[in-house]
Amino acid sequence: MSNEDIYSDCHRDIQERYGQRALAERTAQAILHSAFTQQDIAFIGERDFFFLSSVDPDGHPTVSYKGGAPGFVKVENGELVLPCYDGNGMFLSMGNIAADPKIGLLFMDFERPRRLRVQGLARLDESAARDAIPGALFLVRVAPLHIFVNCPRYVHKYTRAETSKYVPDEDGSAPLAQWKRLQIVHDSLSPVDQAAAESAGFISLEGYEAKVEAGDG
Repeated sequence: MSNEDIYSDCHRDIQERYGQRALAERTAQAILHSAFTQQDIAFIGERDFFFLSSVDPDGHPTVSYKGGAPGFVKVENGELVLPCYDGNGMFLSMGNIAADPKIGLLFMDFERPRRLRVQGLARLDESAARDAIPGALFLVRVAPLHIFVNCPRYVHKYTRAETSKYVPDEDGSAPLAQWKRLQIVHDSLSPVDQAAAESAGFISLEGYEAKVEAGDG
């Protein structure tokens, strides 16, 4: 792959201004690739979260955190396969992808530390079997354009504590989100979630904020 595929005039201008063009060329030659290596696949398969960037219809970039069980992101036939789990109903990233397929993903390991960046073209797959990834509403498939590691120099080390209890299990089941117990959102929930909220009991906004503060959001 040519370095021209990742660098444009805006990048070259800054590289030249700070005397970094030769280094930028060498770096791209060393790390840039467009197909997942076995090392990439293994690294992604160990991850339980990533950061997703997309572009809204007005051209504004957005970024979101996506979490799941280790290995919830897969590489199949050279493409990334991501689940879209139940959320707050906004579908900001998913709507962005529907309008503009260009996305970026950042996979992190804060314990070693390591990071892997993927830039690609995404598409929503709403026809996939519901059990393709348990708990997924639908899938996102990403054809990679640029894949590369980044220097871990400034990555702070953190130790993983525990998996979120809200990650869908092997059957796709997960506890009701605490905020769905707020009466202010009750009439906008699905019938299933309404029944679950009524069974669990409503909570006040102050009660919800206290749960978030205690790490039980």
